[in-house]
Amino acid sequence: MTSRGSARPTRRTLLSAGAATALTGALVAAGTAAGTPSHAVPAGGGPGERGGSRGHDGRTAAQLRRLEARHRARIGAFAHNLATGATVLHRAHDRFPLCSVFKPLAAAAVLRDLDRDGEVLAERIRYTEADVVADSPVTGTDEHLATGMTVGELCDAAVRHSDNTAGNLLLRRLGGPSAVTRFCRSTGDTVTRLDRWEPELNSAEPWRVEDTTTPYAIARTYARLVVGDVLEPRDRERLTHWLLTNTTNEARFRAGLPEDWSVADKTGAGEYGTCNDVGVARTPEGVPVVLAVLTRKGEADAKPDNPLVAETAALLAAAVA
Repeated sequence: MTSRGSARPTRRTLLSAGAATALTGALVAAGTAAGTPSHAVPAGGGPGERGGSRGHDGRTAAQLRRLEARHRARIGAFAHNLATGATVLHRAHDRFPLCSVFKPLAAAAVLRDLDRDGEVLAERIRYTEADVVADSPVTGTDEHLATGMTVGELCDAAVRHSDNTAGNLLLRRLGGPSAVTRFCRSTGDTVTRLDRWEPELNSAEPWRVEDTTTPYAIARTYARLVVGDVLEPRDRERLTHWLLTNTTNEARFRAGLPEDWSVADKTGAGEYGTCNDVGVARTPEGVPVVLAVLTRKGEADAKPDNPLVAETAALLAAAVA
């Protein structure tokens, strides 16, 4: 009989532990590969290699460029298999609007910096109709206007339902949008920034640096939250549950990734056709794959292009699986 203390860890446990340990080095190395607008590193290849032993290097780059031309859009993409090191980068260090992708960052900041033994998550926040902004399917109901919502419920509404008022109320509890920027800096993300509130932060002008990130930076930060050690295990599990039960990804990552993959992700959308999805997927074997797809178009009134994100996710999954 094997004692509990000497029980052998499962493959999934080993992958999770290994991913957390290797995150910083692996993702930093992967990020240095983006010397060109589009680049793929094959499994087992170093960050500077341009070999295509698995046939993904030039082909994936060409496919992404064709997608951009067909959809008249700009794609920023980063994908990294944390078990094999296979990586795809496309405009991975270009800035794109953050939009609602900030909401898990705000929830994570609440979990790490404010909550102690659940007392802050249980705190009830009262708000009025004047606080409610567009796209607030949870906070905007008569029931919640009458009773208020707990901080935990606001985190759930913001992450799972992309409720804009819930996002603003979390920002208010944290001390404003700059708290998200500070949180990112504390995790090693020197790029991602949040400057404004919902819905203004979604204006997405091409010249704007405020409220932006890069595919590489935001993918790395999400990975640190979901499989890294930025959060305590209990808080990491809670945030991951919210991301896994996200209700807004059906036409994006969920439509593009293999059916038997799980995905813990968050979407975002704004003006100029901005359409985003970022998260950590897992293969049936439990292998974590970090994914970020940020897209935008040239016209202010362009609509978010869900199929573009789904098609990009499918290409990335095929390239790094």
